[in-house]
Amino acid sequence: MQYSELPRFFSHLEQQLAETNGELRRLFHGRGRCYTGLEQITCDWTGSQLLVTLFKPVDDVFLRDLKAGLLALAESELWSQVNGKAISLQHRYEELAPSEAIVGELDAKPVAIESGLKYQLDIGRNQNFGLFLDMRAGRDWVGQNAHGKRVLNLFAYTCGFSVAAVAGGAEQVVNVDMARSSLNKGRDNHRLNEHDMRKVSFLAHDIFKSWGKIKKAGPYDLIIIDPPSFQKGSFALTKDYKKILRRLPELLTEGGEVMACVNSPSVSPDFLIDSMKEEAPELEFKYRLDNLPEFRDVDEDSSLKVMMFK
Repeated sequence: MQYSELPRFFSHLEQQLAETNGELRRLFHGRGRCYTGLEQITCDWTGSQLLVTLFKPVDDVFLRDLKAGLLALAESELWSQVNGKAISLQHRYEELAPSEAIVGELDAKPVAIESGLKYQLDIGRNQNFGLFLDMRAGRDWVGQNAHGKRVLNLFAYTCGFSVAAVAGGAEQVVNVDMARSSLNKGRDNHRLNEHDMRKVSFLAHDIFKSWGKIKKAGPYDLIIIDPPSFQKGSFALTKDYKKILRRLPELLTEGGEVMACVNSPSVSPDFLIDSMKEEAPELEFKYRLDNLPEFRDVDEDSSLKVMMFK
């Protein structure tokens, strides 16, 4: 990390902040390795708060100049225009990933808006605050294509796809995730958007032990698979993903679609294409969704992969 590159960080940050229109956004993505000297810093905007994250230690000069720049931003006309309230700096490389307040007092549970929909965030307690920002294009696609469909949302987490689907007119959405606490947050997200809860169900089950229940609630017109890259004791990507793919034909309606996602830099798009040919040859690869411009990566094959099959 090079302190001499911080002016470029702040220039990009200010440009993106001016264009958020009050919505939840990644403003700077150094992790995509497109900004030399700034590879270990990101910045997110919740609609009123700036969340800056360092992924590796930096020297004293970098840290001093970073904090000075953030304080200067908080005194700017732009900060007033966007109704900025707080700025925090998280040290992700330290144990428990502690955050420090740079400006104001952080609201740990803000309600953020993405594509006009509301989501409850939970900042500071975990490394992930309740919504993966790089998946906005996927959620938008679901919202635009879910009308009248029965949707299965595997590894639902806090049900972002489900919220988008119901908002887009889905007939029914079944959310499956081992973590009951995540599904409870998903319920809250639906309620925030005043959705008809009769259209949504939540199964707090191990997917691999619950195919009977999942199949009983089907068949589905759209299946979304968005697993963690690795979850100790429950999911190993290259081995377990194929177990899901081989179940798809018995879960889908005729002409049904599958959105298969993976966000591991060690896995290429060909992994999903080849695995689908092997495990569910009835399904044909159609296209890969374009990643968001703010998540630009020097190597697209190592970035988020959202692959569409039918």
